[in-house]
Amino acid sequence: MGQVDIIVFLIYVLGVTLYGCLFYNRSSGPEGFTHANGRLGGWLVGLSIFGTYLSSISFLALPGKSYVDNWNAYAFSLSLPFAALIASKWFVPLYRASRDVSAYAYLERRFGVWARLYAMTFYLLTQFTRVGTILFLVALALERLAGWDITNIILLTGVLVTLYTVIGGIEAVIWTDAIQAAVLTVGAIVCATILLFGMPEGTGQLFVIAWENSKFSLGSMSLNFTESTFWVVLIYGLFINLQNFGIDQSYVQRYHVAESLASARKSIWVGALLYIPVSGLFLFIGSGLFAYYAAQPDLLPIALKADGMGDRIFPYFIVEALPQGFTGLIIAALFAAAMSSIDSSLNSSSTILMTDVYTRFVNKNATDKQKIRFLRIATLVLGVAGTAVAIKMISIKSVLGVWWNLAGIFSGGMLGLFLLAALSRRASSPQALVGIVAGLSLIIYATFAKNFDLPYPIHSLMTTVISTLAIFLIGSMLSMRRRRLNQTTIPKTIYEL
Repeated sequence: MGQVDIIVFLIYVLGVTLYGCLFYNRSSGPEGFTHANGRLGGWLVGLSIFGTYLSSISFLALPGKSYVDNWNAYAFSLSLPFAALIASKWFVPLYRASRDVSAYAYLERRFGVWARLYAMTFYLLTQFTRVGTILFLVALALERLAGWDITNIILLTGVLVTLYTVIGGIEAVIWTDAIQAAVLTVGAIVCATILLFGMPEGTGQLFVIAWENSKFSLGSMSLNFTESTFWVVLIYGLFINLQNFGIDQSYVQRYHVAESLASARKSIWVGALLYIPVSGLFLFIGSGLFAYYAAQPDLLPIALKADGMGDRIFPYFIVEALPQGFTGLIIAALFAAAMSSIDSSLNSSSTILMTDVYTRFVNKNATDKQKIRFLRIATLVLGVAGTAVAIKMISIKSVLGVWWNLAGIFSGGMLGLFLLAALSRRASSPQALVGIVAGLSLIIYATFAKNFDLPYPIHSLMTTVISTLAIFLIGSMLSMRRRRLNQTTIPKTIYEL
């Protein structure tokens, strides 16, 4: 990594951090810190949603996936329009009508305080491990790209993201996410362009080689739910995206940031429709890398030709094939991907701690001054804790495997509980609780079945789908007797909108 690259990288990182800090005055109150007083436009909020979708995991994993296999992962992106349609039509109006920045206050109104605490706890656990995982993975990539010490990278990233999130609040998060999403996209376009024009026999050679090796395939179209077919990934993507739009605090919070219901709906579509082509761009990079090194095999070291090296090809290309300055830009883009995900997790988690714990149980009559002080301290503590988790992950062999298992357990029951609340007029607390127990039992069994050689006849991606449906269906079926809904100005289900 040359001096020019280092200068480009440092200018970007310091520039984003300082820019985020400029929003201090706008986040001086709790409303400004948590939802920007509801004054931002749909396009800006949508770019933030798009930036949250992108992460260092996507930056490295998608090219690695298409390099080794194909475009099967793209089915996840193709599910987004269906999820966006449902979210914009029903989820957004439901949350906007509640006027409560917490996503889980709605669950309390439907099923009682236990439901709110359940969802809040599992959300926080998910975000806690997510921050640590993203910090570790971006540090691992930068260690390979720049040769820097992994612990120092984790500390630098954690400090900078926590700093501007503590100071600037949600508005800093949204504006920096928009910038970082743009940098990430530009970086991906630069890489794809260099790959295209770096083919020895012209751009067409890339498509010929990739096509002949099925690198553009979306996977098997068979209705086989034991393998990662197109339909398995599509269905999985639909449920995960519904979970994001329906019960993820960082997304729900943005519905309140938007200046109107129409703007909130627009933000969903902007984020979804931008991610579809950009995720395809990253998959194209992976296919392009396969063709690039297939046409020029001497450019790839023997060590990287071994099985299991797919995720390391793109970092190697960035360092070896890109001209000076561009390498720094791409590394900055990778850094941006991590920052745009971490800042959302920190702000949404501190908001939840304030609304669902501090003002709900600890200090119900808290002043604005007390609230904003709590928010900043909570953000700082969460940032430090996430950084500590990332450092601890250095000693873990399979970080992604641990993350996927924990994320599946922590978040698996949340969507099912929300759908039961939003779709079932008759479901009450006891039925919801039984459904949750059944769904979580299924998730835990599916997560650890392979470790104990227990039978599990479907692909692991379908676990989220099955557990969600189990919670909803069991809860609904147990609600045999229609009960009269209490009159309220806030809709209890989407049918009342």
